[in-house]
Amino acid sequence: MLFSSLSFVFRFLPAILILYMLAPAKLKNTVLLIGSLIFYSLGEPLYVFLMILSILLNYLFARGVAGEKSFKTRFLLFLMAFYNIGVLLVFKYGSFIAKNIGLALGREIGFPELSLPLGISFYTFQIMSYVVDVYRGEVEAETNIIDLGAYLCMFPQLVAGPIVKYKAVRDVLKMTRERVHMPEFEEGLRLFTIGLGSKVLLANRFGQVWDTMSEIGYGYLSTPAAWIGVVCYTLQIYFDFNGYSLMAVGLGNMLGFDLPRNFNHPYTAGSVSDFWRRWHITLTDFFREYVYIPLGGNREGAFKTYRNMLIVWLITGFWHGADWNFIIWGLYYFVFLFLERITIGKKGILRGLLDKMPKFLRFIFGFFGHGYTLFVVVVGWAIFAVTDLGDLYAYFTRLFAPAFGLTDAGIGLDSFTWVMYVWIAVGALFSTPALVKIYEKHKRNVLTVLVLLAIFWGSIVQLTFSVYNPFLYFRF
Repeated sequence: MLFSSLSFVFRFLPAILILYMLAPAKLKNTVLLIGSLIFYSLGEPLYVFLMILSILLNYLFARGVAGEKSFKTRFLLFLMAFYNIGVLLVFKYGSFIAKNIGLALGREIGFPELSLPLGISFYTFQIMSYVVDVYRGEVEAETNIIDLGAYLCMFPQLVAGPIVKYKAVRDVLKMTRERVHMPEFEEGLRLFTIGLGSKVLLANRFGQVWDTMSEIGYGYLSTPAAWIGVVCYTLQIYFDFNGYSLMAVGLGNMLGFDLPRNFNHPYTAGSVSDFWRRWHITLTDFFREYVYIPLGGNREGAFKTYRNMLIVWLITGFWHGADWNFIIWGLYYFVFLFLERITIGKKGILRGLLDKMPKFLRFIFGFFGHGYTLFVVVVGWAIFAVTDLGDLYAYFTRLFAPAFGLTDAGIGLDSFTWVMYVWIAVGALFSTPALVKIYEKHKRNVLTVLVLLAIFWGSIVQLTFSVYNPFLYFRF
């Protein structure tokens, strides 16, 4: 079930909210757990048992690794990682691994066709963070399996994040008094509405342009059309992912939880490093805290720092999908982050020069930085979006056609109406913090309420009469 669906908005959500509000404080987690399992089973009826097994086993793992460090606790931590990562490898990467081993050996290796459980990457990382935090002594092992289950499969962030650490919601889960208050509930409604509009009114519109180009074939695009296509995908993935994250945060507020924001206007970043501090923040934080720092971070010299960065970005790319393009995408970002670190980083060769620049030169350099970052990110989304390497090569030859002498194409600028350019301009504007500042200042005004009502019902009308409503996170 999707947040951006009529069945969720008018059936599931009202039902779960009413039951949750009516339930006494000590039963709210039970209602949340059962409701979340029902929510998941409506889309994945079989794999809900996999999630229940994950709750049970990780409950036991966490109880086992708590306390003083010993061979037993370290062994149980290893078993926890082996089980969780193993399940992820089997369901998400098994076919990819078998296929590539077969290619290397020159023979086909059979592997069962398994559908990917929705949100498995999100909830696997989430439960692993909890067990590791218990092992580190940062949180106490949960003794109430209902509370742990409610944390792991809380429906607002179950299938598309954000990745929520247990200690961020523990106090609310343990509340013995009413946890939902009207100001937070109202803010949740506002955020859910904005997220719904981002997904339905903006992301879906840009997605239709990208999908049309993909269906026709990248070899039939002119260079300008290819760039318009990848710009539309750039806007689609932002408004889709950010929209889902806003809906998740809004739903969390309605239930009394303060879930972390996942995006901070990433397309206004002044460097690639800055972009990754703003994009999918909870995933970046997860890799930094549970992979990069345990490997040694930047504490053991330049060589190990860059090695650790390489490992993190290989994993980051592979986390997003079981295809070579995602690994290339991870390496692509590693290269730019490496170059930025050695040039404009804290100890970079240009850092001293930049710090001594006059203000007007610093402004020019910052303007160049924004342009360079946007270019890198947009090209990166082309690598991310096109999974077939042959198609990816064809698309890149169209993106950079003048360098290859390719000018013939079936889709050119005359294929787009002025309306499309208006929507791109609107998307670009809404990806900046300009309107957010106005909204924060006037969000309780009557006019703002009317605008939000228009966004909500406009989204509902769109969902009613359009069959186009893709779910981008099926691969996660």
